[in-house]
Amino acid sequence: MNEEIQLEQIDHKNRNLFLGLLFDGIGMLSFTVPFLGEFSDVVWAPLAGFLMTWMYKGTVGKVGGTVAFLEEIFPFSDFIPTFTLTWIYNYWIKRKI
Repeated sequence: MNEEIQLEQIDHKNRNLFLGLLFDGIGMLSFTVPFLGEFSDVVWAPLAGFLMTWMYKGTVGKVGGTVAFLEEIFPFSDFIPTFTLTWIYNYWIKRKI
């Protein structure tokens, strides 16, 4: 039983890393079309916030979702890899505390 829980956590860890890198890449796509790309953030920002709360439950998801939304909605802040930083916090930093 305990092994099943550990395997599930490993699967979520790898899944969240892959999805986080993918979503950070999607968020950075707006840099490819200057100024026009910033308008795409109006659609991506709420979606990014929702995806963050879906990937990470509890306080980490809520705070991460808010930060992801704000990072995407503010112009020229798309270079911040919010999903990857949340993954690092959740699986490296938080586990050591």
